[in-house]
Amino acid sequence: MSRLPTPRAREVVSALKKAGFIEHHQKGSHLYLWQSTRRLMTSVPMHSGDLHRGLFKAILKQAGLSEDQFRELL
Repeated sequence: MSRLPTPRAREVVSALKKAGFIEHHQKGSHLYLWQSTRRLMTSVPMHSGDLHRGLFKAILKQAGLSEDQFRELL
C-alpha cells in the first residue's frame, strides 16, 4: 500500500463532507465539522499549504475514518 499523501485543508474538508460531515461552526482559522449519525466532531485548521502528516492522521482518527476510507473519498 502506498503512503498517504499530505493533503491541503480544503481537500480534507471536501472528503469529510462526502463522509457525511457538515460544517458546524468556525472559530478563528479552525473549521469544526459535525456528523450527527455517529455524533462525532472534528476540527480542521484552514491554513494555506499542506497539513502535517501527524495532524492529518489525528483528524482521521477523530473522524473515525481509516486511511483507505479517506483514499476512497478523494
